[in-house]
Amino acid sequence: MKLQYKGIPVFYEDEGRGSPIILLHGFLENSTMWKEIKPVLLKDNRVICIDLLGHGQTQCLGYVHTMSDMAEAVLAVLNYLELETYTLIGHSMGGYVALALADKNPIKIKGLCLMNSTFYADDDDLKALRKKANRMVQTHYESMVRMSVANLFSSESSVTHKKEIDKVIEQALETSPQGYIAGQEGMLLREDKFEFFKNLDAEKLIVIGRKDPVVKVDLLISDVKGTTIQYQELSDGHMSHIENKTELSYILIRFVEFIHS
Repeated sequence: MKLQYKGIPVFYEDEGRGSPIILLHGFLENSTMWKEIKPVLLKDNRVICIDLLGHGQTQCLGYVHTMSDMAEAVLAVLNYLELETYTLIGHSMGGYVALALADKNPIKIKGLCLMNSTFYADDDDLKALRKKANRMVQTHYESMVRMSVANLFSSESSVTHKKEIDKVIEQALETSPQGYIAGQEGMLLREDKFEFFKNLDAEKLIVIGRKDPVVKVDLLISDVKGTTIQYQELSDGHMSHIENKTELSYILIRFVEFIHS
């Protein structure tokens, strides 16, 4: 299904019955990334997957998509569906969008899961890497996309999950150069959300891959200890829905069950 928003279509899928769960994909992904996880959640819940700006079947609005911009597009869908409350699960960039969305409507959030994601803003080194990637992608798009995806997996997973990685790359290459650039620009502009997340009156969970090259694992664990933020650590990298699919499915369903118990 598609909702017209600011002159572009925003693609979403709305399935099942029960308490609404909103699934938000990561950078260079789209709503199809949830294909293996969604059936578990659909048993007792209504599941809504949304393609973020510049990804999947949702078009671009410009060359900078801030996390707030993406959250506003998601919110347009949720308002159209007349949802009163919901749980957010965001993978990587989808976690940043989930935080931005929760900041706009905290009273509607029953639960928020950052999956292979973080509440930190980019440091100077990461901002510089994003800017460099955006320069290179203009002339070496395919090689940059392939490298961006490959770097998300642990070295062991690059061998054991080669077929899945090839599929992720294939899907990532469907993202336009404009979508790539706009997403990167938006991510480097985001603000630190630790205090907001820590104080959010909702159930909170972070799923962490021990070998995740994107997330500062030890710092993240250190900062959430002593707060109401729960965390679950998995053995592999940034793509838990592929590398640790069974364990992740169990963690997410338990999180959702606890919220509605």
